[in-house]
Amino acid sequence: MKTLYKIIALCLLVPAIVSCQKQNGLFNVDGDCLIDSLVLDNIYPGVIDHASATVTVPVPEVHDDYLMTITTLRISAGATATPGQGSKLNMTSPNVIHVENGNVYRDYQVKVKHDEARILSFTLNDLYIGIIDNEAHTITVSVPVGTNVKTLIPSIKTTDGAVVSPRVGVPCDFTNSVDFTVTYRTASTTYKVTVKEKGNPVILYLGLAETVAQLNIEEQEAVNWMLANVENSDYASFADLAAGRVVMTDCKVIWWHFHQDGKHEGKAAFEAIAPEAVDYTVLDKLKEFYQAGGSFLLTRYAVNLPFYLGEKECFPNNAWGGKEAEAERVNSPWEFAITGHTDHPLWQNLTMNSSALDHVYTSDEGYKITNTTAQYHIGTDWGGYDTREDFREKTGAYDIAGGTDAVVAWEYRRTADHGAIICIGSGCYDWYTIAEPSDYISYYHANVAKITENAFNYLKQ
Repeated sequence: MKTLYKIIALCLLVPAIVSCQKQNGLFNVDGDCLIDSLVLDNIYPGVIDHASATVTVPVPEVHDDYLMTITTLRISAGATATPGQGSKLNMTSPNVIHVENGNVYRDYQVKVKHDEARILSFTLNDLYIGIIDNEAHTITVSVPVGTNVKTLIPSIKTTDGAVVSPRVGVPCDFTNSVDFTVTYRTASTTYKVTVKEKGNPVILYLGLAETVAQLNIEEQEAVNWMLANVENSDYASFADLAAGRVVMTDCKVIWWHFHQDGKHEGKAAFEAIAPEAVDYTVLDKLKEFYQAGGSFLLTRYAVNLPFYLGEKECFPNNAWGGKEAEAERVNSPWEFAITGHTDHPLWQNLTMNSSALDHVYTSDEGYKITNTTAQYHIGTDWGGYDTREDFREKTGAYDIAGGTDAVVAWEYRRTADHGAIICIGSGCYDWYTIAEPSDYISYYHANVAKITENAFNYLKQ
């Protein structure tokens, strides 16, 4: 019974990384197969997590990981390890050490972690969010005109273990730029923080949350890019708009990138997940803006909004989406077709694949994506839109991207009675990935930001 209990306990503890097998007709599970300690190059001890079967080895911020030697490797009594003590490892990527004892084995992933001292988030008065440039080591915070910048209180989140100077949580004078230094072990980074007054927004992002920090991570990524890169842009909630707290005097474009995990298809589903957006008070203001010549960029599930602005009652009939925490890994770059529409302003100055110039690529191998989609199916098999001509007649919109059986981006053109609307419902239009930077090289993904910039420039004319 003791042996049976041990088999069950081992397999329940780490089912994905422990294997039991018979050899030569015998079944010996009396030994453990654990790494008790590991040191690389005599001076870098590893931090062992038996639950996840990982060994993380902290190394200096600047360190050559190419060849590192296992100088100490202590494992369970009677066990063997491959590679073993004395072996040299290329630690520029994770390695696996296979520990075996009788018929039980366990694989540990060994990786190095460089010391880092970075600011992950920066806010003033818990209200004004800083835009962080980790390459230039700058942070820019925009505040309303008239804000007293001499007594703003910074709140800072850093990488694990780092300390910040000057001290946070106390009033600070931002009349001039202020340097904040973050330190952890061998790593030290100084950020120059600049506070500037912002004028009335020309580009306004509307969201369901009260603040940017309360948005989901997909929407946060989009908003933070806009605030950092688009002049005179700002964030507001639908509640702000309804209450008259948004100055719309100079606004040319409203953007809403609306993400929700899972599939949400049709009018009822949209109203259930976005009741604030279809409130009569909000819609009156949005229609007034639209009819006065204002324009919209609607992406992801926000593409359901045109009906509420006065367009025909048509909703994307082909929607789906995964969960951000369980995102799908892209095995090769993803794209959508722009055949027949390559001259549209949205698709200019992008990074293109020379062998497919009528396709737009937006993600790279290794990128993890929810593939959240809200598009129109085209075809006689189902959906009610047999041809693209049917789509145009029934929706009042013009297709500007999509393959043979789908419209993934479309446009309601500007008229004397209203502004324009660009809708992008392709699952390839994705801002945030849970993949680590080491998992993929970003090449095509910059097209998402460029498409958005192109849309702003096109719509605000």
